[in-house]
Amino acid sequence: MTESDRELAASLRRRVTPANISGLKVGAPNPVAIQSMTTTPTLDTEASVSQALALAEAGAQLVRLTAQGVNHAANLENIKEELLARGCAVPLVADIHFNPAAAFEAALHVEKVRINPGNFFDPGRTFRKMEFTDEEYSAEIEKIRQKFIPFLELCRTHGTAIRVGVNHGSLSDRVMSRFGDGAEGMVESALEYLRICRDENFNDVVVSIKASDVPVMTDTVRLLVERMAAEDMAYPLHLGVTEAGNALEGRIKSSVGIGSLLSDGIGDTIRVSLSEDPVNELPVARCLVEHTMANLAASKQYGGPRRTRTGRRKGSAPEIIGHTESAAERYKLIEADRPSRIAYVRSVLDDYDMAAPTCIVLSYPEFSDCDELIVAAACDLGALLLEGYGDAVGISSPLLTCEEAEDLCKKIVQAAGIARFQAEIVACPGCGRTLFALPVALEKVKQACIHLKHLKIAVMGCIVNGPGEMAGADYGYVGAAAGNVSIYRGTECVKRNIPQDEALAALIDLIKADGQWIEKGADSENA
Repeated sequence: MTESDRELAASLRRRVTPANISGLKVGAPNPVAIQSMTTTPTLDTEASVSQALALAEAGAQLVRLTAQGVNHAANLENIKEELLARGCAVPLVADIHFNPAAAFEAALHVEKVRINPGNFFDPGRTFRKMEFTDEEYSAEIEKIRQKFIPFLELCRTHGTAIRVGVNHGSLSDRVMSRFGDGAEGMVESALEYLRICRDENFNDVVVSIKASDVPVMTDTVRLLVERMAAEDMAYPLHLGVTEAGNALEGRIKSSVGIGSLLSDGIGDTIRVSLSEDPVNELPVARCLVEHTMANLAASKQYGGPRRTRTGRRKGSAPEIIGHTESAAERYKLIEADRPSRIAYVRSVLDDYDMAAPTCIVLSYPEFSDCDELIVAAACDLGALLLEGYGDAVGISSPLLTCEEAEDLCKKIVQAAGIARFQAEIVACPGCGRTLFALPVALEKVKQACIHLKHLKIAVMGCIVNGPGEMAGADYGYVGAAAGNVSIYRGTECVKRNIPQDEALAALIDLIKADGQWIEKGADSENA
């Protein structure tokens, strides 16, 4: 992108109140900021410093570390000092769950503190149904105000920003009981805290809503944007698909979710969450930002970024097209080979009779790097699929064989939540709370279970999002004590604290006992 393209893309993004994080301005018209998170124990200063340095060198503009206790939060001071001593001034973010005292301590040492409304003052969810009168519910909000305002004042005094970070997997029982475990509940969970920030004139705030399900994440972020606008709020948005997994699936899932929003001008900071070395997240994130900013700049010729319609198709996958010649005989064929492919396809279909079948083929002749192509194609085709476009879809590139292009299409269709071609395996990226070899475990679970396309299986590092995000999963593999794992059926813990080297067999045994296992090569369509 040229500098003028960057300026144009920035001007098309929504205007928000800037949040300053150690000199890094967050919020349009500033460039989208990229961040990542360490997977090292926060009490291990040297390991955390080394990984933070590697992330900063790879392009992370913010680095997040978990701080599960006050001691962990206090050690952030040592990590910060050592980074500065080594010439690295990357802003640090403390990640807080369940422990307000750790947040108060962390605010003294880092540039930003992420709090989770689902478990900051509310207890962790247990899926209890709670009944409140309007007066009783208002009293609960007042309790939060009384506890939260001193934290805001401390942050104001020390120039510390905050992120109000909602995760689908950790909504409180209180919020779920009144607003449900969906988009409305997630948005309300964020707004409860944002209203307090607004009332207290505390503006160094970023907000995020994440989920492992891409349509849930994108729909909820769009609803949050609408609700904030209705309440005259304009806080910067952090985007991410949590528990995206690893390898091709993790990159595609993140690109579909984050990219579809960025391409519509929504989002100010991003994190691509991969269950790998966190350094691997940064090239994907950079490519995603570059591609979506090019989309925004090019969309001006088609009227700028906009969503033309909703009405997502579910349950039936679009036909995957390998050759456009045969497709043209059966569909209205729309071929797009330039930025912004999303805006171009939308413009063609604006006045088209959507009852007639359409085939969308996105061509990428300009790409010379396959990894970048995958990110771009997932972003573009995913955004169109999330809106319901395309009875048939295809991708064309000199870098891909016909079989590779078809496989990429299938993975994008699955990431968009339309149909499954393999097991849906969600996995968190791990952090300092993770006490077992999560990337190794994930690969073993994938190799053993990827053919079970009728199942959704979760591989989670710890209890923060584990049982919650697994509410939609059939089975779960969740970190417990050091080196140990617990096995879940839905939200029910079936086996607790078993050694990791026994956990995969225990998971498979449970699936078999439930009659859900099929052998590889057999048809799982009717399983």
